[in-house]
Amino acid sequence: MQVVTTVAEMRRLRAQMTGSVGLVPTMGYLHEGHLSLVRRARADNQHLVVTIFVNPTQFGPQEDYQRYPRDPERDLRLLEQEGTDTVFMPGVEEMYPQGFDAWVEVGESLTGRLEGASRPGHLRGVTTVVAKLFNVVQAQRAYFGQKDGQQLAVLRRMVADLNMGVEVVAVPTVREPDGLAMSSRNAYLSPEERRAASVLWRSLCRAREIFDGGERRAEVIRGEMRDVLASEPLARVEYVSVADGETLAELETVDRAALVSLAVRIGGTRLIDNVTVAG
Repeated sequence: MQVVTTVAEMRRLRAQMTGSVGLVPTMGYLHEGHLSLVRRARADNQHLVVTIFVNPTQFGPQEDYQRYPRDPERDLRLLEQEGTDTVFMPGVEEMYPQGFDAWVEVGESLTGRLEGASRPGHLRGVTTVVAKLFNVVQAQRAYFGQKDGQQLAVLRRMVADLNMGVEVVAVPTVREPDGLAMSSRNAYLSPEERRAASVLWRSLCRAREIFDGGERRAEVIRGEMRDVLASEPLARVEYVSVADGETLAELETVDRAALVSLAVRIGGTRLIDNVTVAG
């Protein structure tokens, strides 16, 4: 496994690769969810490139960039065990040199709601850094977790509209035994908060349960989700959504593929999750 820290080094290694290249962009502090992406990419491609970069431009000024969990030595051990060929670990100055002022943005129709409304500038930071990584690595396929459902929709639009020529592959969310989606931010939770956090999955399961039972009124589904969340005193709801799976517009009737999603704060930790249902 080769570890490189500059764009020039990464491009030099990429030029030596023949056959398909799979890319797994991460912010490090790897867990089983990340490793599921790595294994899928390893199985699909001749070469596997994983990036580790805590991207400052996707964090707001009051968010957790400085304290975001980091453990690069452990990350590299895990990636070597999974057969990773190349790890690209640039510093902030490498990705955003002095004078940097070019951004990749997807329109408000996709980015002005849900995470985009709750975290202004977040999705612009995501699309910009991912576009840069696509440009540097030139992979045929890039792998992302379904947990970030809006991010997937936004990246697919970026790739399609800008003719980027990379396939965005969604990999199912990996969950703890109680259903909590694996996330690096779960490390912030106290034991009591960790128990409370399972309410996100219970809320999503309730949505799926009543949908499977025939309910198609989106506001009824949202209301049932909110009722489950209200049963947990530590949960503070930011949004509950039942939206078109492609446009992310809120639905009145679930008559097409829908993304059922939510953002909830448990103590000081903000968690997101989603499931999809087919109308």
